[in-house]
Amino acid sequence: MAYGAGGPGQRARDADAKEPATHGPSNPRQALPWVITGIVVLALSLRAPIIAPTAVIGEIQADTGLGAVGAGLLTGLPVLLFALATPLATRTIRRFGPEATVILCLSGVLAGTIIRSIGPAAVVLAGTVIIGISLTLGNIVVPVIIRRDVPWRKVSAVTGAYSATMNVGSMATLLGTAPLAALFGWRWAIAAWSVVTAAGLAYWLIWGRPRFGPADGEKGATGEARAQGTRPEPAAVEGPGAAAASSRNRRIVALLILAFCGQSGAYYATTAWLPLLLADMRGLAPAASGATASLFQIAAIVGAFGVPLLAARARTWIPVAVIGLFWITLPIGLLLAPEAYIIWSIIGGIAQGGGFTAIFSIIPRIARSDSDAASASARVQAGGYLAATCTPPLAGWLNSITGAWSASLLMVLGLTLAFNIGGLLAARLSERR
Repeated sequence: MAYGAGGPGQRARDADAKEPATHGPSNPRQALPWVITGIVVLALSLRAPIIAPTAVIGEIQADTGLGAVGAGLLTGLPVLLFALATPLATRTIRRFGPEATVILCLSGVLAGTIIRSIGPAAVVLAGTVIIGISLTLGNIVVPVIIRRDVPWRKVSAVTGAYSATMNVGSMATLLGTAPLAALFGWRWAIAAWSVVTAAGLAYWLIWGRPRFGPADGEKGATGEARAQGTRPEPAAVEGPGAAAASSRNRRIVALLILAFCGQSGAYYATTAWLPLLLADMRGLAPAASGATASLFQIAAIVGAFGVPLLAARARTWIPVAVIGLFWITLPIGLLLAPEAYIIWSIIGGIAQGGGFTAIFSIIPRIARSDSDAASASARVQAGGYLAATCTPPLAGWLNSITGAWSASLLMVLGLTLAFNIGGLLAARLSERR
């Protein structure tokens, strides 16, 4: 995120603007649109493969014989792999570089999507595993690319575009898969989305392949867009100052892990159970509860773009505080005034889109190198997605033993408080130079 006018980092940025760039094209401004386009086409394939089976889960179970547990693995297994496969993603980025990692990601998603659509239950799950591992590569590499190639003042906006595009891709997949299945069957319906992945792969093969190479490691290379001198480079600091910065960054990453545990846990628990919760608490028909719950996804676009707009005019912690307040409003509103469920769904949706943007805009701020960005991104996502694996079944269990949704909503409230504590403290620490 950008600092507000006259913020603590202004003098450092002004001084750094005088330093020569370490590498990059003669006009990095011309390269930036290509970077942003690459991030957007990648984002379209980073959530849609998980969403597609949910729209036709009944048809998949009927055709393959998958039980309830197996059906749950179609969406739960990729999220678990987001946590477990992060070390693999980090090593891949360091060994082969960000561009090659993106191509491996999209190739794996394409292969897994096709495999998942052609075989019996075991093959469907095998394809899901391939998709989950491949998506993990994409999750980790995007903050690295943003850190390296996006000007400092635009980091938050590009992160917001990335988050919003994932939500757009998810919604398009959710809305389009069922009609396709009605016409061609569920296998063709979920395979059809591989066209989007193939287009993204073609883009990165053409644009990214000439840039193949290992990540910059500890060299502190500034990247192409850094040639504009819009960001101070922590890697240039040496001596006691470097040790202090490193210690501070470790604390920030630990706080971001806490924040993303709250963010992911609240998001996946709400996504999994909001339709049933509305049906039970308000007596909505399945179609009505599903349509209302979709507002939770659509409104994320507002949050994804709203955080950068606010960050450009305020200190770093203010957007986090606003999003945190929105997050808390969702469970409290459903507990105290469930009749206003549409308002709470929209507010919660804005929070989940903005929360992702806020967290992953801080990582490029503190990273000292591309490898450092990959490591921080991996640790934050490993913790967050591990929480995301646990919270949906925990929310369902709380509902089953209490016969109501109050305990589950209190759990979501606790998760949103974790986002507030971790996010606010991390934002304040990231402002110190």
